[in-house]
Amino acid sequence: MSLVLVPDLGDLFRVQPQFNAGTVVEVLRSLGASRVLWASGPDADHPLQDALPAAGIEILEGFAPDWAWAQADQDKLAEYLQQYPQGRERLRAAGNAERAFAEVLTSPLSPATVLGEAVTQAIRTYHDTTREQLDEGPGTVWREQRLGELVKALEGQSGAVIVPLDDIPRLLELLPDAHTPDLSSFQPGETSRLRALADRAWQLREDDDLNALLDALTRETGDRVTPKAELDAAAASIYFAAGELTAAREMLEKAAHALTDDLPRSLAGLTLARLGQVRDALGDRELAQRTYRAILALNYAPQVAREVAEAGLKEPFQLDLGQSD
Repeated sequence: MSLVLVPDLGDLFRVQPQFNAGTVVEVLRSLGASRVLWASGPDADHPLQDALPAAGIEILEGFAPDWAWAQADQDKLAEYLQQYPQGRERLRAAGNAERAFAEVLTSPLSPATVLGEAVTQAIRTYHDTTREQLDEGPGTVWREQRLGELVKALEGQSGAVIVPLDDIPRLLELLPDAHTPDLSSFQPGETSRLRALADRAWQLREDDDLNALLDALTRETGDRVTPKAELDAAAASIYFAAGELTAAREMLEKAAHALTDDLPRSLAGLTLARLGQVRDALGDRELAQRTYRAILALNYAPQVAREVAEAGLKEPFQLDLGQSD
């Protein structure tokens, strides 16, 4: 069995209704994969680190080398080039290429388009331009060396492997037996739809129809990837943003009571973080402090939840109705 390269969008999964973490779960299920090799970044708060284990798909770590140091090299190069007119021109050209590629990644993607020719060409243009302007090495965050080490780590392996979308075209050249899944006719299902609903509710915009979102959230029963407890917590955040604190507290307490070990691992921290803020805003300081301490006692909580807890223990949270948190 050869390697199947499954594209990773990182945090951008959260803004892609048709290609989100739930969609990846559906793709892996269609491949019959009960486990995946992780060859993407080390982000502990990655959406797939929630979705895959919750769906019963095992993540095998240790294949992607840690290249955090390489970003520091690129930053140093940028500081050096900023000192010279020609260097600034090169940085501008590379920056323009990065922004153009970011527009592709944030435009609506689907299973049929994410591995399509247009996106693949955008990937090649971005990396070719970066290499032309900044040279291979610090300017490309040592991309060729990193991918070479990844190829060695994947030797003798088979099955599905999660890799950054923009690494796929080059990896297909370096791994002759690897291929991507055929997603040309793949249609996202219920897991993808529920994930898109929750992602949308966690990221409110001024022009959102809050009543429609609340109706949708309360109507659904959830699934393993996006359980009812998360839908309730997301609905509570809408009440919270609208200043309806009593309703928010009721929904959050309901969600908190439904937390179990088999739910997505970030859910407990996110739910308790918002619950602590609501309790503070309602004047229940002692209970809020207990909630914040519970977050810090969790085996895992997203960084944003830990920051809320640490700030809340220092001073009471105060709700500003001009903001969503």
